[in-house]
Amino acid sequence: MGCGTSIANENQTRPSETDGSIKHPSPALTMKAAILIQRWYRRYVARLEMRRRYTWNIFQSIEYAGEQDQLQLSSFFSFMLDNFTQMNGNGPDLISHLLDSVVDPLTEEVRQLKYEQIVVPESYSGPRLSFPLSVTDTNALLSAFKEEQTLHGKYVLQLLYETKKFLKRMPNVIYLSTSYAKEITICGDLHGSLDDLLLIFYKNGLPSAENPYIFNGDFVDRGKKSTEIIIILFAFLLLYPDHMHLNRGNHEDHIMNLRYGFTKEVMQKYKTHGREILQLLQDVFSLLPLATVIDNKVLIVHGGISDKIDLDFLSTVERHKVKSALRLPRRSVDHLNVRACSRSSSRQSGRSRMDSPCSSGRTSRASRRRKKHFTKRGSSSSSSSSSSSSSSVCSPRVSSRNTPRRPPPSPSLPSPTDVLQVPFLDSFVSLEPPEPPREELEWQQVVDILWSDPKNQNGCSPNSFRGGGCYFGPDVTQALLQKHELCLLIRSHECKQEGYELCHNGQVITIFSASNYYEEGSNRGAYIKLGPELVPRFFQYQVSRSTRKLTLHQRVRVAEGSALRALKEKLYGHRSELMAAFQQYDIDKTGRISTSEWAQVVESVLRLDLPWRTLRPRLARLSADGDVEYESCFEDITPGEPIPPVTPNLAETLYRYRTDLEIIFNIIDKDHSGQISIEEFRQTWKLFTSHLGVAVNDQTIDDMARSIDFNKDGSIDFNEFLEAFRVVHKLDVKEQQQG
Repeated sequence: MGCGTSIANENQTRPSETDGSIKHPSPALTMKAAILIQRWYRRYVARLEMRRRYTWNIFQSIEYAGEQDQLQLSSFFSFMLDNFTQMNGNGPDLISHLLDSVVDPLTEEVRQLKYEQIVVPESYSGPRLSFPLSVTDTNALLSAFKEEQTLHGKYVLQLLYETKKFLKRMPNVIYLSTSYAKEITICGDLHGSLDDLLLIFYKNGLPSAENPYIFNGDFVDRGKKSTEIIIILFAFLLLYPDHMHLNRGNHEDHIMNLRYGFTKEVMQKYKTHGREILQLLQDVFSLLPLATVIDNKVLIVHGGISDKIDLDFLSTVERHKVKSALRLPRRSVDHLNVRACSRSSSRQSGRSRMDSPCSSGRTSRASRRRKKHFTKRGSSSSSSSSSSSSSSVCSPRVSSRNTPRRPPPSPSLPSPTDVLQVPFLDSFVSLEPPEPPREELEWQQVVDILWSDPKNQNGCSPNSFRGGGCYFGPDVTQALLQKHELCLLIRSHECKQEGYELCHNGQVITIFSASNYYEEGSNRGAYIKLGPELVPRFFQYQVSRSTRKLTLHQRVRVAEGSALRALKEKLYGHRSELMAAFQQYDIDKTGRISTSEWAQVVESVLRLDLPWRTLRPRLARLSADGDVEYESCFEDITPGEPIPPVTPNLAETLYRYRTDLEIIFNIIDKDHSGQISIEEFRQTWKLFTSHLGVAVNDQTIDDMARSIDFNKDGSIDFNEFLEAFRVVHKLDVKEQQQG
């Protein structure tokens, strides 16, 4: 019919292949086209790689800034605990139950009997464990967790109790031999990613006598399945004690768990036994070994080393006393107190007095990164390649230039500077005790093992980017390996895009096993297999339910979008400081400054060490004359609906430090019900304002409490209160409306 006729006509009018009228392009023109395509593709790939790299830098910088915030808060807690036995002069110390280990009054036999007597309801359909464990038990756990089932609290407590008993017998440094197995598998950080662990077991096989494993710390936090991961790892540890080995990471720390989600996860999954599980985990985490050595040649630690690390000394450390590496030993603080008091008068006469780290607020947080750094053994620069580093859980001291002055501390608590001056975060005190107490030396070794990172330059210097541990160079690595006749150092602690990375002339390997760590498609995970020849073999993978269907360009775009949203939230959290600094350059109040001035201001306030000129098109708009319209930085973000008594400036402060506020609240909310009394709400604010130096009067606190006590029963839903201080991305709202 018509269609067929049309096709026939088209075929008739189409020239044949033998028609001499067809002109073939000349070879020169073909070559020119190929070169143009090649150039375009190379530029395309280069731009994509540039976007991928700055996306990675954004994620990593914000992650490390969060760790510094946690160290700042932990140092404040430590200071308060060491110097104030009571809050406000009455009532028990609010934070002693968190920072000091709980003395268990029950004997081992009584505690074991107590766990056995916990009744499991008949309606419970999950696995039922019996001790000692068998292969049937571990298989049941794996199957249950794949089906999203939760292990009953009774069995979790029993498992942790048995794990604690086992770890008590283990040394600080485990020595293994490949002669008993063909290969040993070494895994890095998992961070609550159960899918990665299950994929490793699927690809590499379950732990067994023929298939030994080493998991190098950071099993928990960030991911949503941390509880399941430690249950699986501890179960295999008890089942194969000679073939399953676990090193401690810096996140096996109950104070870190408050910030990064593990504490909240446990309390949500185990409302009845949660607090007891967390207390038992404090002991279990502190008993995990600190290092593993294979064939007396390969050293495996979570973070790294320093120029002070000595494996012989490390073997004698009483590791169970270091419940948290963020907690400076009390005796060490007392020792420093004596030194500080004896020298305070001479220091004060030679210079003006500076603010205490514990009462520091905006200045300390905005200006603490990547400058001069003070430690217990003296001062050193983070850029120095030859300075010796102590195990510092502290941050750099920098000038407050370009940073607004802090408000005075809350009058409800005395300024910590008036009580004690110690080298915590942002401290100006530089002390050199001739012989640090043994307990402090042990703590320093643990901090260096858990928190340190390698660097390309020689020397050992404070880790100014994380705020804890140190940077160690190739010469430090070489010295340690030679001293102990080793040939290789394997560590984790840092996310790598390919899952692993070699540095220091191949003598240091970083292995990271949590894929999609920052965002779907952001990185691969990897593990290492080591045989008797001690030549590492790397195996990469990526757990993905959605990114397999995406092109490389789409994956980069998704990760970039997530990173930019996080960065814009960071900008919004420092809006007042940024605007004040922008306006110093904008003398004529035009709302515009040059690109170089804009980049300088943003870096001076945020201290993230990012390529701001490259990021400018993604963050701020240019005017017709080429200057940056600096207020456009904040256009894509709108605040939530704050509580009426909260002023805009206070709302910004609350948004910026909402994580710290939530941590303080979680300490006070002992049963993690999400409900606290109005009096507890006031106590939360006393700690918060003392920590940040934010001046909030009692009337404002009372007004806020009344406004969020919706049913007027004297209790406050604190989670709803925090929801008021989230920000909304306008682009996300538009996408939801279009959807």
